[in-house]
Amino acid sequence: MKVLFIGDIIGNPGRKAVSQLLNGLIDRNNLDLVIANGENSAGGFGITPQIAEDLFELGINVITTGNHIWDKKEIIPYLPTQKMLLRPANYPPGVPGFGSTLVSAHSGETLGVININGRVFMDALLDCPFRGVDREIERIKGKTRAILVDIHAEATSEKMTMGWYLDGRVSAVLGTHTHVQTADERILPKGTAFISDAGMTGPLDSVIGIDKAQAIEKFITQMPRKFEIPHKDIELNGVIIDIDAESGLSRSISRVKMKLDK
Repeated sequence: MKVLFIGDIIGNPGRKAVSQLLNGLIDRNNLDLVIANGENSAGGFGITPQIAEDLFELGINVITTGNHIWDKKEIIPYLPTQKMLLRPANYPPGVPGFGSTLVSAHSGETLGVININGRVFMDALLDCPFRGVDREIERIKGKTRAILVDIHAEATSEKMTMGWYLDGRVSAVLGTHTHVQTADERILPKGTAFISDAGMTGPLDSVIGIDKAQAIEKFITQMPRKFEIPHKDIELNGVIIDIDAESGLSRSISRVKMKLDK
């Protein structure tokens, strides 16, 4: 089973990259499923029901998110109705939405997808991501051995620890949130694919997706301001994982870094 995971989609430029590049990626790589982190797909912060539906229409099977899931209030009543749009599983009990899901490929194989949020330099009031991911694995492991985990976290150390913690228990542990694609993709000793950050789908001519002049001003002045998303030098970042559905372990992981033509 070949799965494309797309790194954080940033606003309209990121959605444009998906719209123009995804079909070609699917055809050239004979992909079975597409998973994407979409927590920044609405203007750089959050996601709306309409944008989620648009991304599904473009060929994305499951959308993961992170700490910006609540930024657009209209998403709250939508989350319990759409099992293919995930919010991190380690929010407290009673929070709307789903932290994991099962998705079927055209081949009939099933992939479990788990979304989890880190706590280091983020929201320390969230439940433990390690215990949270254990609960989700226990919930779905009887239905499939192939499981992909999106760990949405700031600290590389927390993401790497999650990779080692889950090595041999899931197919892939893929980091998101920091928007800079790392070069540490590998298959861990027990068969789990890992990368610290899958990268960002949006404008490279930016500071992690926001206007670079505004970012400089913010750091220098410390004054609050509304950020804008530039529309130049757009890339689609992600990884392709080849998973043995029978064992649930990965054969390979390779980075995707594609520029959108001007």
